[in-house]
Amino acid sequence: MAERDSGSSGRARAVSRTKASGQASFGAFVRKPVERTDDKAKATVSNVASEAAEMRTETAAGWPADAIEVGAIVDAYGLKGWVKVSAHSDAGQGGDALLSAKRWWLLKGQERSSAPSLQAKTHSDSVVAHLGGVADRDAALALRGSRVYISRSEFPALEADEFYWVDLIGLDVVNLAGLNLGKVVGMIDNGVQSVLRVEYPATDKNGKPIAGERLIPFVGVYVKTVDQAAKRIVVDWDADY
Repeated sequence: MAERDSGSSGRARAVSRTKASGQASFGAFVRKPVERTDDKAKATVSNVASEAAEMRTETAAGWPADAIEVGAIVDAYGLKGWVKVSAHSDAGQGGDALLSAKRWWLLKGQERSSAPSLQAKTHSDSVVAHLGGVADRDAALALRGSRVYISRSEFPALEADEFYWVDLIGLDVVNLAGLNLGKVVGMIDNGVQSVLRVEYPATDKNGKPIAGERLIPFVGVYVKTVDQAAKRIVVDWDADY
């Protein structure tokens, strides 16, 4: 996350990956310098009274165009049909999408399905949830290995100076002199701050075209503006760094 020029927050911890399908997996959000109290609330209930509380089979054509992978079901939890999810991001850092989304989209091998999330909460370092149509432990165990997607439109709203990692990927990076430094292809968490992975066309010692990479810390001293509408990030960064 971006932060005060004099310090770093180290709050964003999720790993961002790009799948072969071209869908970017869910990442943490990053924010510009703000002072705020860390919310340690452990549970969020998702109300789905207006939706049928049943799991349904889906097709690729019916899959949301803005579906983002947010985690994977790794086990059953308890005896009443709850599932345990290994999330790509912690609650409070973007993983809240798992807690608040009304519908989860599941992909296991080539099989697609979706279910309303009746209730979801954090439990230790994972998320546990009760999905519609999953009534017992055996049904929950059958979902192990399912990758969990959430529609981007259901992600919790962020403040004006906050950004989800997935929304930064693909943006052009330009320095203050107007030189295009490349395109954001991913994000890294180095334990202290979030870092932009910026790729640009380059050549090796034999003149063969290759992809060069710049690593630019997402902190206020370097990142000056993020214009999602223009798909551009302006940074104070020299081309030879």
